[in-house]
Amino acid sequence: MDFRSDNVTGACPEVMTALAAANAGSVSSYGDDDLTKGLTRRFQEIFETDRLVAFPVATGTAANSLALAQLTPPFGAVWCHANAHIEEDECGAPEFYTGGAKLVLLGGEHGRIDAADLAARLKAYPFGVEHHVQPGAVSLTQATESGTAYRPDDIAAIAEVCRKYRLGLHVDGARFANALAHLNCSAADLTWKAGVDVLSFGATKNGALAAEALVFFRPELATDFVYRRKRAGHLFSKMRFLSAQLDGYLDDGVWLRNARHANAMAARLAAGLAKLPGVSLAHPVEANEVFVTLPEAAIVALEAKGFRFHRWGGAGATTIRLVTAFNTEEKAVDAMVGAAGKVLA
Repeated sequence: MDFRSDNVTGACPEVMTALAAANAGSVSSYGDDDLTKGLTRRFQEIFETDRLVAFPVATGTAANSLALAQLTPPFGAVWCHANAHIEEDECGAPEFYTGGAKLVLLGGEHGRIDAADLAARLKAYPFGVEHHVQPGAVSLTQATESGTAYRPDDIAAIAEVCRKYRLGLHVDGARFANALAHLNCSAADLTWKAGVDVLSFGATKNGALAAEALVFFRPELATDFVYRRKRAGHLFSKMRFLSAQLDGYLDDGVWLRNARHANAMAARLAAGLAKLPGVSLAHPVEANEVFVTLPEAAIVALEAKGFRFHRWGGAGATTIRLVTAFNTEEKAVDAMVGAAGKVLA
């Protein structure tokens, strides 16, 4: 009955099996092992292009921050949504790893920035004026912090603005698999074909133990990335254990199967709660997060019954976030809906 996050789960069986297999024998260190050297090829197959390079790292914060550091100079700016993870939940890591670049915040309904709004802001921006940070990149969150997804056309419109102003386009894909499963398009359509330059490919929230990957769809952007990764402490001596997680995660479509299940549980939860009196959904449910507004008394009663979730907006907020995962069971979802129905009655 723990709906606080998809980070509260363990690792999925396929990832654990891959880790156990990687634990046998001795192999070369610092990424000079077959698993790590084969990752780029695995990602090339998934994204249908041989023009990409991939690097494993251990955390999403590292993936996002190091990607933005590749795209943005210290005197640069990264444009993102005001509720983006890089703004609200990474303790200044993007600013630190870029050497001081500034996050410039945009609005947008349901966690998505709008291409027209971005274009208007950039058109009025003082490019070339030394008193101001100079735009270097745009960062999107996929799925967003509101549990919604950018469609390929949305990304393509933003990418067109980025090209006009010579900005890099980064995607924080901590829940990329969930967005892709919802949209039911190809990984290529949702990334490089739409104009994405760099993807932080998430795995930890969807079944890995601690593994993410940085995927550069323009390899020239990664020319010196190996040095940046090492300096940041993400060149692991036993890199095979990061790579094994990604290998098990990608094998036989595990990553999409996990995401589809998590999404299905979120949809079931949202459908059940939306039927109850006094309940409203704050955002469309397009991935594995449900934002629902309840009366205060109902929230307190559900907490007393042992259900765990986060209030969204701080103490006293009456919107709660419920997150499902690859191993969420229907009985847990139904128990939540049933308990909510009783306390509301």
